[in-house]
Amino acid sequence: MVDVSQHKMVPEHSVVDEDELDEVLEEYEIKSTDLPKIKRTDPALPDDAEVGDVIKIVRDSRTTDRAVVYRLVVE
Repeated sequence: MVDVSQHKMVPEHSVVDEDELDEVLEEYEIKSTDLPKIKRTDPALPDDAEVGDVIKIVRDSRTTDRAVVYRLVVE
């Protein structure tokens, strides 16, 4: 079986800890429920991701070197 999360085209996904999450939400003046969503069944998610967690996704970017986005895990 192939582990999709390890494919070279899948950007890095990691669960955000509470301290970092508080900083991000404060910076953008939002709540975690305002973030875009990602399904728990998405194969790129880390195994320890649970519904309600926030995921940090780091992608390569031609214009900014790397782009960081956040997603709320939903059912």
